[in-house]
Amino acid sequence: MRAAFITGGSSGIGFAAAMQLAVKGHDLALFARDASRLLAARDALLQAAPNINVETYAVDVANEVALTEALSDAVLELGAPEMAIASAGIAQPGLFHAQSADLHRRHMDVNYFGTLTFVQALSKPMQDAGGGHIGLISSGAAFFGIYGYGAYAPSKFALRGLAEILHLELAAANITTTVIYPPDTDTPQLTEEKRTKPMATQKITEGGGLWQPEDIAARLIAGMKAGHAAVAPGFQMAALNRLGSLIAPLLRWHQKRIISQHGNQ
Repeated sequence: MRAAFITGGSSGIGFAAAMQLAVKGHDLALFARDASRLLAARDALLQAAPNINVETYAVDVANEVALTEALSDAVLELGAPEMAIASAGIAQPGLFHAQSADLHRRHMDVNYFGTLTFVQALSKPMQDAGGGHIGLISSGAAFFGIYGYGAYAPSKFALRGLAEILHLELAAANITTTVIYPPDTDTPQLTEEKRTKPMATQKITEGGGLWQPEDIAARLIAGMKAGHAAVAPGFQMAALNRLGSLIAPLLRWHQKRIISQHGNQ
């Protein structure tokens, strides 16, 4: 059993995935910006699974050079991973005219390019080690344009396209690639997201319930091991995954109705 590497591994879905893989016996490499939160995560993981090795790397996934170096160090320390999950991400909703170009770039740098760097750095070592499983985390915002997600949604659209291509191209290296589309999940990111979420956006995105990160992590890990191209938990995400292009006109009409009621609140 080889190690698992997880970005965003100190909280939310990333930490939940780390805990589930830890109790299965995987050594872990966790990557996140906050060193103190990483150490707290490491302590919790070792308490649950004292016989594993947990390495932590304080790094911003948007920093290509620093992330590549950290991943290289982790491979040297733990070997090529069997499971590699790119969970680091940001979501800062807001209306287009109020969001700067820098904020748009930050979303792409973290959500898309951070994931791209992660896969580029690990796919060759994983291939050399005999293969493995890669997990990517997208969003329902990758299926259709949502009011208030001008900076966030394009990064998840891009990630969806990357995941579909990787699922095809990395198969020859015995590497499966699985993308998950989580509904609203009870994580620190969702709490931060709500600070700037326009009222109309809140109304548009409600209805899928609030999932726990442990449930999303379990669905992702199971999908990765089964070699699924995509995992879409819940009725709404499953419908969008299967029928998104067909129901897009209805979704646009639904949004316009809500926007007319709530305006720029």
